[in-house]
Amino acid sequence: MSGTCAHILVYPFQSSGHIIPLLDLTHRFLTRGLTVTVIVTPNNLSLLDPLFSRHPSSSLQSLVLPWPTITNSAPSHHRLFGMLAGLRDLHYSAILQWFRSHPSPPVAIISDFFLGWTQNLASELGIKRVLFSPSGAFGYSVGQAIWKELPKKGTDGDIDNENYIVTFQTLPNSPKFAWYQISHLYRNTKEGDPDREFFRSNSLSNMTSWGRIYNTFSELERVYIDHAKKEIGQDRVWAVGPLLPPEDDAADLANRGGSSTVQCSELMAWLDGCKDHSVVYVCFGSRYVLTREQMDALAAALEKSGVHFVWCVRYPGSGPTSSDDGVVPDGFEDRVTGRGFLIKGWAPQVAILRHRAVGAFLTHCGWNSTLEGISAGVVMLTWPMGADQFSDARLLVDQLGVGIQVGESTQIIPDSTQLARVLTESVEEDIAERSRAKKLSEAAASAVMKGGSSERDLDAFVEAVNQLRTD
Repeated sequence: MSGTCAHILVYPFQSSGHIIPLLDLTHRFLTRGLTVTVIVTPNNLSLLDPLFSRHPSSSLQSLVLPWPTITNSAPSHHRLFGMLAGLRDLHYSAILQWFRSHPSPPVAIISDFFLGWTQNLASELGIKRVLFSPSGAFGYSVGQAIWKELPKKGTDGDIDNENYIVTFQTLPNSPKFAWYQISHLYRNTKEGDPDREFFRSNSLSNMTSWGRIYNTFSELERVYIDHAKKEIGQDRVWAVGPLLPPEDDAADLANRGGSSTVQCSELMAWLDGCKDHSVVYVCFGSRYVLTREQMDALAAALEKSGVHFVWCVRYPGSGPTSSDDGVVPDGFEDRVTGRGFLIKGWAPQVAILRHRAVGAFLTHCGWNSTLEGISAGVVMLTWPMGADQFSDARLLVDQLGVGIQVGESTQIIPDSTQLARVLTESVEEDIAERSRAKKLSEAAASAVMKGGSSERDLDAFVEAVNQLRTD
């Protein structure tokens, strides 16, 4: 590869919520002259097509490596642990070999926080490793604190108490979480479990990375960005978000992360016929399938509310796979004809949220969805399901004041009548959350404009890695 700027290796974790923002960041690296090789598995290679169409092959290359075989019958946390160990076992030596045979190898590797073992790989190669967090700074800090501090329930009487409160006094504002809000990767495993210990080792390795990049912006999470700098004892922490496609890129908006199951033009035409801020968009991300009780409560609330809505419904495969999986109630679509638009499968979420008709977003609070909602300036109705989503919901509701809590996983399933009332109120023009959301949206837009905080951080990062080329 040629060029006067540095060559870097970008290594995403290969799931949509992790790979999409890092590919958005890769585009920004390329526009600043860096040469980039992206590690990708065969099933995700097509996600690089938009980058290849924009950038010359002299600047962008892919390193295609296999995906490990995982037993689907294992519990979800063990599948993830096995996946991470499998990636290390398959990829470590392959990357070493590629690096050592490359005529102009990278000066740094940027890898997802799930890939903490790449810290040892970078050390062996004599290059720098930069951690990429697809989570926000607050959510990442909580997750890191869990594996560092190893919180436990109190006395024996608390063993079965899922509402036991854990306080993280090392973090700003000493946030408190109920036990059920702690990551299931931690709660559902025991000390000494080899898979758990491998994951913890990965997490602790992240602490020694040369630098960190967060998909967030200073105006959103300044206190937690400053905490990260203090925690690792240096200033190589860059907040470069929100990482989103430009508004004028219609193709990227329609197909971001996958192909929609509906024609984007058909959906946009339906939204065009709705009043400003009158539509509630409902989506729980690419992974979560609602239980029967959750689905029934949500469907009943949407029906009772009378609001216009777009609902992205997830099924595992072509239909439910267990007796507890929810389905859209019989006759529901007929009863909401004209004011409800159902999408079964992948949705063009960024395009939906940016439409003038959408006023509220009922979300599981995954970080990508959180940033997309913040950037669009919509009211956030929070129903976190797991992982860092409880932290994200706390940020939206308690710290930023742009969110309204409606549920929490299966612990708090809203009454359909009460949820219907919240849905109706969420599309009103004069609610305080809308005003605050608009101001936060403007701050997000400013951050990624020329001279904005995220653009300055991105430029500083590029300067730092280019300096590595001459050191």
